[in-house]
Amino acid sequence: MPKLPSPAASFGGIGRAVRVSVASAAGFYPAAYLLDRPVLALYALFTPIAFGVLSPLPGSGSRRAGTVLRAAPAAAALIASGTVLAVTTWTAALGMLVVALSLTFGAACAPRLAGVVPGLQLCYILACFPPYAPATLPERLGGLALGAAVLCLGEVLLFPSPRRPSYAVRVADALDLAARTARVLLRAETVDSERARLLRTTGRELRFSRQPHGGRPTGAGRTDRALAHAGSAARRLLDQLATLGELPAAPADTASRNLLHGVAATCEETAGILRGDRPAGGAELIEEMTARFLDERGEPPEGGRARPYALLRRQSTLLTVAVSTVTVRTAAHLAAGAGRAVPGLPREQFWYARPSTARLWLVRIRGNLTPRSVVFQNAVRTALGLALARTTAVGTWSAVRSAAAGTLAGAVLAGALIIGAGDATEVYAGLLVPTMVVAFSVGPAGGPAWAQGLFTLVVSTAFAQIAPVTWRLAEARLVDVLTGSAIGLVCALLAWPAGARTELRRSVATLFRAAAPVVRETADAVAGRGAVPRGDRSRRPTTGPLWPALHHLRIAEAAYAQFRTEPAPRADDDGPDWLAALNYGSRVLTGAYWLPPARGVPGLPPEARRWVDTVARQVADAGLRAADLPPGGVDVRLAPLPAATSSDTTPGASSLLVDLEVWLHALASDLATATGADRAAAADDPGPVRRSCAGAPDAPVD
Repeated sequence: MPKLPSPAASFGGIGRAVRVSVASAAGFYPAAYLLDRPVLALYALFTPIAFGVLSPLPGSGSRRAGTVLRAAPAAAALIASGTVLAVTTWTAALGMLVVALSLTFGAACAPRLAGVVPGLQLCYILACFPPYAPATLPERLGGLALGAAVLCLGEVLLFPSPRRPSYAVRVADALDLAARTARVLLRAETVDSERARLLRTTGRELRFSRQPHGGRPTGAGRTDRALAHAGSAARRLLDQLATLGELPAAPADTASRNLLHGVAATCEETAGILRGDRPAGGAELIEEMTARFLDERGEPPEGGRARPYALLRRQSTLLTVAVSTVTVRTAAHLAAGAGRAVPGLPREQFWYARPSTARLWLVRIRGNLTPRSVVFQNAVRTALGLALARTTAVGTWSAVRSAAAGTLAGAVLAGALIIGAGDATEVYAGLLVPTMVVAFSVGPAGGPAWAQGLFTLVVSTAFAQIAPVTWRLAEARLVDVLTGSAIGLVCALLAWPAGARTELRRSVATLFRAAAPVVRETADAVAGRGAVPRGDRSRRPTTGPLWPALHHLRIAEAAYAQFRTEPAPRADDDGPDWLAALNYGSRVLTGAYWLPPARGVPGLPPEARRWVDTVARQVADAGLRAADLPPGGVDVRLAPLPAATSSDTTPGASSLLVDLEVWLHALASDLATATGADRAAAADDPGPVRRSCAGAPDAPVD
């Protein structure tokens, strides 16, 4: 047996264990001892276990109770199906195959269903086990109703969990922080290190890994997609505000102050939309302010002197802040259900805005109906294990070993208990509740060994009260677990040994290759040589190399989502940073939309054009090298922007060149992070990471 879990881990779920144990006992004892209905008692016992332990539902007590009530009709249908299909072993096994495949695949397409899938599977498993007894179906359904009712009462009355803020509220809180920071920048132009750290920390807290499973907006519908989009944009916004606040102070300009006022007001309004306190609206105002900022920045400065580089860099960074504000405001507008129109923005950036809900679900399902989908792989693997053994199927050798060891220990203890107590029903009745409390508190915290071993004790203690049993009950339980574990292990090793890791590596490599031409085309457009359409930004992502890059970004995002559905056999701290790779692809497409001017390109001197060609080639070539994910990572030092270009170009051209410089340095930083080059550099030199690798360009030199 593995090491006993810590007291904190064991007793962290004591409230849930008591709730489930009391609910199971409240239905089991009256049905077994007062009504003498063993079938009714059995289902009244296992229904709370199914939806209270095997399905650890998230949220407050009232929300969990509502989930149980909504799942009850499906559970009744599965019990009825299992009762009918139990006529032969083969029909029961085929039914289990269909049920497990449908539920497991459906849980991936509808993540909120995932919480109740184990409980629903148990309902079918209980019903399809021999003997074939269709006449007991009314009692089985009655036990389900009784168990669900007492569990709902327990969820509401016993140790109710506090209500946690939704993901929309968390994003709203982050936007409130962004608004306050923008107002601080209006007064002081810079922020202290503590606020910068708070901004970045708050952004990291918006990651899905920091949210409870039931609270993650991972569904296929428009609302969940928009909330996820808003969270991602809010994270970028906080990071960009931190970067803006850390830049050296520069001479104040009216255009920047006006745009910063607009950012603060938009963040406050968007936070109200996400909380439901304000009516939803589009991002037209902040986008108009951004367009006005670009126009004013292109006008000649007062006195005819060129703007200092520090000011140009602050303006370029502020522009990235405004772009993220536009994105998060539009996503919040869609999440609030205010409409499907996305005026003035690239249609493919918010591709989910126009299709119907049914169409969005079909996109999710179709995307996972492929043997290369880990969602599909796990569904088939689980279905085969459950159909052939009708027990829990696991997919790794460590899990098989732990489950087998735990079940063996539990079977030995259960056999000893049955041999020692014999037919003394009162012994089993007295032990049932304490055994459940221990099993349901220690088991989930201790892993497969403790969970399987203690659950074997619970099953043996319960069955000993409703029918004569021998030590062979524990033996049968051990055989079932070993068979199911072996089947799951064989499926995992022979069919899909690598899971999503290979697919994710392949899709990220393809994304890097597809993004390289976009980097060069965007730079050419900035230099006035590109073929990017002018005057209609909404059509850009569907032209030239942009569409393949967008397509492969979607594939890579889907592969990453699939990758995170698997249990990680080891930490990825030393491997590629997949999120940075996805951020690289997103940043490439965002720059392709915002950077090329829509009203013509000011003339650039030959030296500036040569610099554009050089740095664009450096980043594009680095992206191609990154596709191979070399062991040492990909680190590139971009050629600095020549200082003389600021005096040889128009104000609009100078600003555009700095915008391009900031964008390309950010892309280089993403590549270094994605491939691990920044970690390698930190290991060789524990000092600060070079500014060019951190996304902040060095000052131009001659």
